[in-house]
Amino acid sequence: PKTNVVFLKVHKSASSTVMNILFRFGETHNLTFAFPLNGGSQLFYPHHFMAKFVQGFSPGSAPQFNILCHHMRFLHPEVQRVVPSTAIYFSILRNPVQLMESSFVYYKGTSSFSRARNLEEFLHQPYRFYNPKIADSHYAKNLMTFDFGFNPDGDVTPKRVHLMLKAIEASFDLLLISEYFDESMVLLKETLCWDLDSVVSFPLNIRDSSTRSPLSDSMVEKIKKWNRLDWEIYIHFNKTFWERIDRDIGRERMQREVRALQQRQAELAEICLQGKGSVAPKEIKDSSLMPLQFGSAKILGYNIKQGLDKKTERMCRQLVTPELQYSSALYKKQFVQKLQ
Repeated sequence: PKTNVVFLKVHKSASSTVMNILFRFGETHNLTFAFPLNGGSQLFYPHHFMAKFVQGFSPGSAPQFNILCHHMRFLHPEVQRVVPSTAIYFSILRNPVQLMESSFVYYKGTSSFSRARNLEEFLHQPYRFYNPKIADSHYAKNLMTFDFGFNPDGDVTPKRVHLMLKAIEASFDLLLISEYFDESMVLLKETLCWDLDSVVSFPLNIRDSSTRSPLSDSMVEKIKKWNRLDWEIYIHFNKTFWERIDRDIGRERMQREVRALQQRQAELAEICLQGKGSVAPKEIKDSSLMPLQFGSAKILGYNIKQGLDKKTERMCRQLVTPELQYSSALYKKQFVQKLQ
């Protein structure tokens, strides 16, 4: 199994669920995480990543961290100072149309979205609301482009798009697609030589469907146009995603692997969860399992069954612990000597 991994956590793209997979694997195999200074949840995002943002980084020594997965704005040369050269780099993308709809709800409080009554009003005249000079404006336009380290306001010329895609391909070994999450996990498992249980998960940081709004065809087109750089990234890597499946796994075997993954997830839901699925925030009984409620979205969580034996309870708890709590627990464990 590969133990050196860089995951670029792209906003609103099932990346909290992927992070849980990495947290569990790292904890099980006693790996070191590149934590933000003082155990924060982001590596000084939205600034470009710097090695000095990592707790315990020392400029003179060889890269000593196994897993880098907290929110950052990607900058390859700086990342290389933190993780060994053998690290596998991957990220996950989402259709920019759904990404924009999700961001509008989740980041409603940001400068670009707070004054718009709804997404339609924002898209009708985006520059009434959007000012690229304001620090939090990146949430409103080409968010994936921004997370990958590029200028979200750049002109969309064929040359620029080509260079951006080439740069992403040069830095990353694997780009997953959140719309095909199960297939993505199979591909990740193959790339990292991990076993099935290492990539099984329950969806984390998902919102209640009551806040989702259907999009008209004209809105879909407006979103694509407004997020044109993101759209180019998504279309390109959606294509290479399927090419890779055809080349490395084949569709038939992929179907079998996905079925096995879904079956295992159903088994674990049966073992671990009360009611077998996610519940609204007000129904979460254990406050330590409450996900961060942010923006105007309702973020769902889970209840674990009572009366499980210690080992099973621990496994179940790992699967449903929200990102901030899990990160903070691992941080304390990794730096326990320093904290005493």
